[in-house]
Amino acid sequence: MTDHSLPPRSAPAELMHMLWSKEKVWLFSALLLAVLFILVPEQGVTSAAFAAQNLLNVAPFLLLSIGIAAYAGATGADGLIARAFTGSPLLMIAIAAAAGGLSPFCSCGVIPLIAALLAMGVPLSAVMAFWLASPVMDPSMFVLTTGVLGFEFAVAKTITAVSLGIFGGVTVHLIARAGGLSDPLREGVGNGGCGASKVRSVQPVVWAFWGERERVMKFWREGLKTTLFLAKWLTLAFLLESLMLAWLPAELVASALGGTGLAPIAIATLVGVPAYLNGYAALPLVGGLMEQGMAPGAGLAFLVAGGVSSLPAAVAVWALVKRQVFLLYLGLALSGSFVSGLLFQLWLAV
Repeated sequence: MTDHSLPPRSAPAELMHMLWSKEKVWLFSALLLAVLFILVPEQGVTSAAFAAQNLLNVAPFLLLSIGIAAYAGATGADGLIARAFTGSPLLMIAIAAAAGGLSPFCSCGVIPLIAALLAMGVPLSAVMAFWLASPVMDPSMFVLTTGVLGFEFAVAKTITAVSLGIFGGVTVHLIARAGGLSDPLREGVGNGGCGASKVRSVQPVVWAFWGERERVMKFWREGLKTTLFLAKWLTLAFLLESLMLAWLPAELVASALGGTGLAPIAIATLVGVPAYLNGYAALPLVGGLMEQGMAPGAGLAFLVAGGVSSLPAAVAVWALVKRQVFLLYLGLALSGSFVSGLLFQLWLAV
């Protein structure tokens, strides 16, 4: 049989192949913007500005969380953090959910910490508890929610944040005990650590790591890698979000969320994912919808579902973990949001 080998690629073809294999997300974002600028120039400008502004808005949280993760890796403190989660699983889940409710990270800003925790060997159950609770509430959000929607609503949202974290953590713990979800991270994310069972061996911690060149290099290498990873996915997510905001009429959202009963709460849970802006911008939107007749339970479901699984957060999670973990994350977020809205509505009716 004659061996017919393919001719070698030209230099431009090889370059395009390399870019497409490694930078699909950046190329898709660039192509999307190019199409918008050609077909709908005004929307192209709006989408580009929207993506840039939102990247700037989340930058402080992202840089803080990326810096914390990189610092933990460079100093060796990640091993201490991992071993702190080796106690009772249920206690760790409760602590992680409570910590998530107090942390200042948004749904996107928490992603680098999640990646670092999973790579350290922290059990996915505790990580999921923190992951679900963190975007829903923080101290400043509590104050703002009280001012816009009232103290009772703010307390309900806080209880929901912690309860959602515990619910998700316990669910993941039970699945893990049955042998599932042993390696949640995608290939090439983190360092391949097992998020369900493995804890690193004891290593010396060098808090002032900047005195050792190798640790300094690790700090910048891990920080840059995580920054570029998140930047490409969040850029695409914000571009897509800008199109949904432009082409999904607010009147349609308002009409869909009105009324009482189970249906508005269920619809608010689902609509909260694409229609959600951010925690602070969503509050006056929900306040206005409630003045127009939206049930408070639907408002709570909208805020919780949108906060945990908004488009930018969902895209970042998809890039970070394997598909089954992503689907579980969405399922926990949506079911927990629906139940929290229903319970809050029943509480108000008593």
